[in-house]
Amino acid sequence: MQGPPSPLTRRSLLGGSLALAGAAAASCALPVGLGSSRTRVQYWHFLGASDGIIMNRMVQAFGQANADVFVEENVLAWGEPYYTKVAMAGSGGRSPDLATFHLARLAGIGAGAILDPINVRLLEEAGLRGADFSPPIWERAHLDGVLYAIPFDAHPMVQYYNTDICAKAGLLDSGGKLRPTQGEDGLIAMLRKAKDAMGGRPPLAFDALGLGTVGPWRVWGSLYPQSGGTLLSPDGSAIAIDDAKALAALRLMARLGKEGLCDWRTDYGASVAKFTNGEAAFLWNGDWEVTGLKERGTPFSMSRFPSVFGTGAAQADCHSFVLPHQRDRDPEVERATYRFIAHIVKNSAQWAVAGHVPAYLPALEQPDYLALQPQSEYRSVVTEVALDPQVWFAGSASRMWIEFGEAFSPVISGERSPEDGLAAAKASLTRLLAAPNPFPRQER
Repeated sequence: MQGPPSPLTRRSLLGGSLALAGAAAASCALPVGLGSSRTRVQYWHFLGASDGIIMNRMVQAFGQANADVFVEENVLAWGEPYYTKVAMAGSGGRSPDLATFHLARLAGIGAGAILDPINVRLLEEAGLRGADFSPPIWERAHLDGVLYAIPFDAHPMVQYYNTDICAKAGLLDSGGKLRPTQGEDGLIAMLRKAKDAMGGRPPLAFDALGLGTVGPWRVWGSLYPQSGGTLLSPDGSAIAIDDAKALAALRLMARLGKEGLCDWRTDYGASVAKFTNGEAAFLWNGDWEVTGLKERGTPFSMSRFPSVFGTGAAQADCHSFVLPHQRDRDPEVERATYRFIAHIVKNSAQWAVAGHVPAYLPALEQPDYLALQPQSEYRSVVTEVALDPQVWFAGSASRMWIEFGEAFSPVISGERSPEDGLAAAKASLTRLLAAPNPFPRQER
């Protein structure tokens, strides 16, 4: 998913060069020549850095096991440019056979016009059933009862912790794991102990400041749903924010900044750098930084986002597979596409190396996945993910994330009261609700 990556991590490292590197690496990535008996599946995605490397390996593994199918992997720029390109291709009916999608973007991209429904019969023929997926994620893959996406993972907010600092602060149990906290008092007590162990420096880092920051939204989007708070009415047409619950979350965020328990001056890159370099005991972020932290030798582990206001909900988005609209979908290519999807989903324990939690429940019980440390430590969150409402302006890299981030960032620094921050967020939500969906859903 994800929020804005730091300049030297994830999306920015590979881009289109990954497709060229993959083609050079294995014969299964070479183009299908004229007269070839292999069925070609065109696949677009935005996965870069460790995500992209793992996906490329999975594509190659499918090709080695399925000699009759060639998957043409095309890596495009992450974020708004990607969705614009998919929308343009789908609206013209000249799209790839398959694309990776953030599930929260589903409602805003023209399902029924730009995206085609999933063929449930072919999906089951390939060995995938709805009952095998996380229930809230599977439900969110539908619009008005029609399946438009096949879930692949959840990438939730998690808590990274520096094992050396936490051991010094007496926060680890006999097995070297972080003792879980309950409620606001438990969280504050943990952070104060870590602050003392660090000589008074702020123990918590997250993306709190900067142009286009989404970190404040993602923290609030984890805390507020824990008490049952919602953003919009069930039909997505009206604001349904519970002011008391929303303000409780914002007041905690303000408290973290006021008491020096978090560093409100850090943007995305600085927050990751602080944790990487041992200058923070905790990092609140998505689960995708695990590979980089391991490579840099940071002494760390991971746990679920703290339970503060009731449940263990954590803000999350999900990678999924969608079928951009085609005027005439070739039946042979379509079957090969579902075979490829099933292969990737059933082997999503390999994908979890990058930190993401498989949405396919059988993968969570596979020995290869359970052996992943610390990735398997937070797997239970997959049934408690706090997903965005089904509206066109939500989802990764969306206006809602950015505008809520702008509203809440000054609350953390103390420059704006929680009440004013909530008012700014509501005003933003009112504007977004009044704006027309650029890609309205159409029935075919």
